[in-house]
Amino acid sequence: MLDSVKIARRQSEIRQAPAGIVGKETPSADETRQMETLDGEYRSNETRYRAALICEDSERREAGADLDTRDGKAWADPVAGFELRQVALALDEGRALDGRTAEVVAELRSKGGYRGVPVPWQALEQRLGETIASGTPNPVATMPIIDRLFPDSVAARMGAQMIAIDSGGMEWPVVTSSVAAVWADGETANVAGPTVFATTDRALQPNNTLGVQMRITRKALKQSGAALEDAVRRDVNSAMAQALDSAIFRGTGANGQPLGVIAGAATYGIAATALADVPDWATFRAAIAAFMAANAAASPGQVNLMLRPEVWSYLDGALIPGTAVSEWDRLLPAIPAANVALATHALAAPTGSPLSSSALLTTAAGGVAPIFVGLWGAVDLIRDPFSDAQSGGLRLTALATADVTVARPAQLRVLTGLYQE
Repeated sequence: MLDSVKIARRQSEIRQAPAGIVGKETPSADETRQMETLDGEYRSNETRYRAALICEDSERREAGADLDTRDGKAWADPVAGFELRQVALALDEGRALDGRTAEVVAELRSKGGYRGVPVPWQALEQRLGETIASGTPNPVATMPIIDRLFPDSVAARMGAQMIAIDSGGMEWPVVTSSVAAVWADGETANVAGPTVFATTDRALQPNNTLGVQMRITRKALKQSGAALEDAVRRDVNSAMAQALDSAIFRGTGANGQPLGVIAGAATYGIAATALADVPDWATFRAAIAAFMAANAAASPGQVNLMLRPEVWSYLDGALIPGTAVSEWDRLLPAIPAANVALATHALAAPTGSPLSSSALLTTAAGGVAPIFVGLWGAVDLIRDPFSDAQSGGLRLTALATADVTVARPAQLRVLTGLYQE
C-alpha cells in the first residue's frame, strides 16, 4: 500500500476520534491530553503526507516511462532465457519445464495447437559464444545475448520483412489504379471525371510446412550438458535459414514449397531482363535507373543487389583498359558494399555454355519491404520415441509453417543471362 494512502487513512481516524467529546462542556484532563496528542500527530502527518505525494509522483513518472517501452520487453525478456536444452530433456526424459522456458511454452500453447513442444523463432537465433566445431561440443560458458532473427540470412540483407502470424492468413491491399490529376481546359471547363481507385490483395497463406530432423545420441545428451543448447540451436538455425533463403528466392510453388520471387517472377509481375552478355557496371546502372524511373528508389544507395560469387569474381577481374579500376570498383560507389549479398543457395548455380547466372535487385519504397515472409506461430518441436529407442538416442523433428509474397513488383528486378567468360 502506498504511504500516502496509509497516512490519509490515519488522518481520517484522528478526525473521528474527538467525536465522542464534542458535546462535553468540561472535558477531563485525560481527554484534553488526548486531544493535544492527536492534534500534534495530525499536524505531523500533514507534512509526511505532502512528502509522500512528492516521492510517489516521481515513482509514477518513472513507472509510466517504463510502461511505455514494456510492450517490446514483455516477450523479449522471457524468450532471452528460453533454453532448448530443457525442451530436449523434456522430450527425452519427461523432465518438467521450469523458469522462463515453461512460461514461454505456456504462452505459445495458449495461442495455437502444437503436437510437440513449441519453440519461439527468437530462440533459434545465434547467441554469442556458441561453438563452431563439428561433432559433440564441449561444455562452454555462454551468455544469453540474442541477435536478430537469422541476421546473416540473404533474405534479411535483401530487405525481406519477417512477419509473425498467430493463425489464419494475412493480406496487404496494394494500390493498382491509375488515378491521375488533369487540368481544366478553360475557365468554364470541367476537370476529368472520376477514375476507379483499385487495389490488389497480396496474401500469405499457411500452406507450406518446413521440417528439420535431428538425431541426438545418448552420449551427446550425457556428455555435452549445457553446450547441447548451442548445438541444437546452431543446427536448426542454419538448416532452416538456408532452406528459407532458398525457398524465398527459388521456391517452385510445387512439392510443398512456396513460390519464390525469382522462380515466380512472371507470376508476381516482376520485371525480368534477359541480358545474354557479360555483366558490367552499365548493366546494373540501367536496372537502377529503371527503379528510379518507376519511383521505387530515390537513389542508387537504396538498392540491394544479390549476386553469385562467380559474377563478383568476374566483375572484380574485369579491368578498364589502361587502368587498375575494375567494373566492381565502379559499382561500389553507387551500391554500398553493405547492400550487396553474395549468395550460393538463393541463386541457382551457373549453367549453359558459356556459363550464365542470374542477379536480383530490390528496394524498399515508402517503408514497404520488397518481400514479405510469413512465419506462423512458433517452431513445433516433436519427439520420435521409437526410431532410436534401441540406442537410447533422441530424434527430434522441428516443423515450421511459412509463406512468401511480393507487395509491389516494381520494387524488384531480375537480371538473367549474366555470362562469365
